[in-house]
Amino acid sequence: MSLTLDIKQGDSPLVLGLPHTGTDVPADVGATLNDVGHALADTDWHIHDLYDGLVDGVSSVRTPVHRYVIDVNRDPSGVSLYPGQNTTTLCPLTDFDGNDIYLPGQEPDAAEIERRRVEYHAPYHAALEAELARVKAIHGFAILYDCHSIRGDIPFLFDGRLPDFNVGTNLGATCDPMIEAMVVARCQAADGYTDILNGRFKGGWTTRHYGRPLDGMHAIQMELAQATYCDEVPPWTFRPARAKALRAHLTNILTDLSQWRPA
Repeated sequence: MSLTLDIKQGDSPLVLGLPHTGTDVPADVGATLNDVGHALADTDWHIHDLYDGLVDGVSSVRTPVHRYVIDVNRDPSGVSLYPGQNTTTLCPLTDFDGNDIYLPGQEPDAAEIERRRVEYHAPYHAALEAELARVKAIHGFAILYDCHSIRGDIPFLFDGRLPDFNVGTNLGATCDPMIEAMVVARCQAADGYTDILNGRFKGGWTTRHYGRPLDGMHAIQMELAQATYCDEVPPWTFRPARAKALRAHLTNILTDLSQWRPA
């Protein structure tokens, strides 16, 4: 499968990362997946549509390739983001419920993982890095907002019900404190929604890798509970009324980020 990334260029300092909305699986990889793998349950369903058109001037980089092929939000070296906790790997072997996604004996070996890294992981990050560098050259800084969603109840990954807004800055390391404070304030002001800062999701490899605030590169991750805009069971039906209410709050967040300037 030839990789074609979806790249949109704007003139604001804000760049959206869309690493997990894709559902494309190359035929050679698909032939090794079992029925659980083919279900693609761990997609960030509808996220590119949810964020589309919220504010003008925003850039975005999206890969169409599914995270079961390779997770572009994981460290390419294979190091775990959450040592000691259940999580999925660079090329996941299980779904979020801990179920195997490959046919017996068909799991990718080291050579296959490296092939996928070169073909799918590296191009996504080359494009994302290029967009961040481009807007930083215009404004003197750049803000990466990494867009995610997940089912709210996944006992294999976390206890209890996940809050609606899950903001991750790797304990404040990946962005200016004012950026973190603005996003958290908008989440807390969203009536009827729950939120947490640096809870179960503190920011994936993308946020941690690009977030260098002293160099003018700021990064923040937003993990949404999917029930805020769609059904959390197949066929993952998009719910326009819920999405409309959520988009109003997301618009406030992205507007604040687009208008923010360093002190």
